[in-house]
Amino acid sequence: MTAPTSPASSRVRPFTVSIPESEIDDLKRRLAGTRWPDPETVGDWSQGVRVENARSLVEHWGRGYDWRRFESELNRHPQFLTEIDGLDIHFIHVRSKNPGAMPLILTHGWPGSIVEFLKLIGPLTDPVAYGGDAADSFDVVIPSLPGFGFSQKPTETGWTVSRIASAWVELMKRLGYTRWAAQGGDWGAVVTTELGAMRPEGLLGIHLNTQYAFPALIPETLTPEQRHAVETLGLYTGVLGGSNHLQGTKPETVGIALADSPAGQAAWIYEKFQSKTDNNGLAEDVLGIDDILDAISLYWFTNSAASSGRIYWENRSLTFAGPKLTLPVAVTVFPKDIPRLPRSWIEDTYSNLIHYGEADKGGHFAALEQPGILVDEIRAGLRTLRS
Repeated sequence: MTAPTSPASSRVRPFTVSIPESEIDDLKRRLAGTRWPDPETVGDWSQGVRVENARSLVEHWGRGYDWRRFESELNRHPQFLTEIDGLDIHFIHVRSKNPGAMPLILTHGWPGSIVEFLKLIGPLTDPVAYGGDAADSFDVVIPSLPGFGFSQKPTETGWTVSRIASAWVELMKRLGYTRWAAQGGDWGAVVTTELGAMRPEGLLGIHLNTQYAFPALIPETLTPEQRHAVETLGLYTGVLGGSNHLQGTKPETVGIALADSPAGQAAWIYEKFQSKTDNNGLAEDVLGIDDILDAISLYWFTNSAASSGRIYWENRSLTFAGPKLTLPVAVTVFPKDIPRLPRSWIEDTYSNLIHYGEADKGGHFAALEQPGILVDEIRAGLRTLRS
């Protein structure tokens, strides 16, 4: 599934994460000087992040969290930069040692990042070491979306999901791949769905753990599963949609507010993890506090609150009624995802549905919450594309 190395590969440059010690010291100073608001006036999370939970998270970030640990973890994987359409795109690229491995591009969303896929790399590239079959091996390509992480920040408008998908096609060509698959959730699923609609040469099929398959016009008569989908969509766009709305309308205001306050950046991301994970009361019950802070720290050290939030502004006309796809599509539905779509609408939207899986646990951030389940589903879902 790999062509001979092309001349374009010379434009791929190695990359190593190295945050200056002065920036780590500055973070700790800012965290220690946080000015906290009065506590919320309710006994739940309906007003947003509870002050006592935010203080606990920030205290651990300032005193117990080790960025160098995470930096070393990132640097254990081959990382690169390459300029596509005027921007340097950062990506992790790990080739399997097994012959016949399927190239797979994994795309994150917001407030996701390359962080969410780190636990998938080993099982996907070396399945035997994790109790799997060598025949399910993948080469993995994990890019950072433009304006996210270590990818360059756009200085002009126009970076829609269509433009990002086109950049991913160029990236896979540049790496010498002639036949490949794509996977994503959240905004990563929007980009992956756009790839499916584009059907570029070489794309075999896609796997989605977020499905954009609502009908353009909601029927008057609904099954219980369809009604649940509509209700969870209302929840997503309503009381859980505060950050989405602000980033879709005023991303620069959000960026200014968060660029100077690590406690603000932490609360902004923590609330999203809290509200959309399948947890037992707190996001850290399922993600772990260091996993949460890995994600937050990446946004902080790259100062990407504004540039990442603009993906909502650039694509604010999109809806959950995605395009009808005819190429092979595999999906996995996680029980606590918001919104959660019924199988009937998924089958209607993806006419060539090659795999439908329902996980027994997990929410919107599947790669972070249940990496083992997602790995199994990616293997099963894309297996028929290998023949």
